[in-house]
Amino acid sequence: MISAITPEGKLYTMTREKAFDGQAIVHFLKHLLRHLSGKLLVIWDGLPAHRSRKVKDFLRQGGAKRLFLAQLPSYAPELNPDEGVWHYLKNVEMKNLCCHHLQELKDELGKAITRLRHKPDRIQGFIRQVRLGVYV
Repeated sequence: MISAITPEGKLYTMTREKAFDGQAIVHFLKHLLRHLSGKLLVIWDGLPAHRSRKVKDFLRQGGAKRLFLAQLPSYAPELNPDEGVWHYLKNVEMKNLCCHHLQELKDELGKAITRLRHKPDRIQGFIRQVRLGVYV
């Protein structure tokens, strides 16, 4: 799963069964550009797919007109507000969940994401908490 949050408290996600490669990252960036207006600052970690040839080609072919990409320092999850999403989903929404098969996990994840989307204040809190280096 890949996700993005906005200062307004919106959550955008994309889930797939395989690992995210450059092509999937570009697909997600296009998804964001379709749903969000204006210029976008995307802050992400050092995942190799983020720096792939597909992403670089997409940016050269016009994606960079609206996207500014900023990479976090190596392994700095406390600086990434989106880590709050993962922490919250795993430790609050899906805490103590035991699934019997992959489809059940996907279904439960979808429900958890939907619940979180209805909590824009919580999502905004992930951004505020980056300054403190804590997740709630």
